Amino acid sequence: MNWQSIAFDWNQVRAFLATAEEGTLSGAARALGQSQPTLGRQVAALEKALGVVLFERVGRSLVLTPVGHDLLEHVRAMGDAAGRISLVASGRSQGVDGTVSITASDVMSVYMLPPIVAELREVAPGIAIEIVASNEIADLQRREADIAIRHMRPEQQDLIARSLGEGSAHLYAATAYLDRMGRPATPEDIARHIFVGFEQNDRLIEGLNEVGIPLTPEIIRVKSGNGVVFWEMVRQGIGIGVMSDDVAALTPGVERVLPGLGPIRFPIWLTAHRELHTSRRVRLVFDLLYERLRAGRPS
Repeated sequence: MNWQSIAFDWNQVRAFLATAEEGTLSGAARALGQSQPTLGRQVAALEKALGVVLFERVGRSLVLTPVGHDLLEHVRAMGDAAGRISLVASGRSQGVDGTVSITASDVMSVYMLPPIVAELREVAPGIAIEIVASNEIADLQRREADIAIRHMRPEQQDLIARSLGEGSAHLYAATAYLDRMGRPATPEDIARHIFVGFEQNDRLIEGLNEVGIPLTPEIIRVKSGNGVVFWEMVRQGIGIGVMSDDVAALTPGVERVLPGLGPIRFPIWLTAHRELHTSRRVRLVFDLLYERLRAGRPS
């Protein structure tokens, strides 16, 4: 390796990556726990070391230059490698043994968490993971769980919350169902189909009405308060339902209904008690969940 050609340090690279991901110096400073002037100096030092301009200011936001875009892919790879080094080092070191409980919806617990848990088992074999699969909101203050993944930001001051960005959902149905019943060509065609509902149908109807789907209670002919049961009904061809695009992408045999329709967007929050700052094992699990679940999401 040509060591002389490496003219920057990791702190500068990390500052650039955080600024690119967050879109502003203030957001990057919060994410890294640094002051904004310090972060700005690190980005400027990287630009000077490389002899390029990485950002242009547009209003209050920073926009990547073409050179910045070219560099970002390589820097993300460096960030992933650095994260794996930290996880392996932390997971193999002293003081992280014990149990960490994670509460998430039943659907996320089934479809999204298993590969992350498998990675945790590799990097931190001393940590036992308990998954609390529930659509009820666990009370972290009463230690019903250590970490929660939910669609609303907690209001309690002694909880720490980090945004995982926005998720998106669309209408889906089994290909076999659509072959049998026909594919809706317009939102109005939904009224001629069977709809599978989940939990609070009033909220579902309101959300779909907002994106142009004239859903009414009369066409919700099957429903379940269990997300896994609901999705299995859709997968087996009972009718049309709403599901997050992340889960639908992992489910063979289903396809999007009305593919030109805009998405239903919803926030995703990762929450923990403030002891996150003092518990190494909870912090390790929290950080890995954040990195894996936030990847590729819009802020």
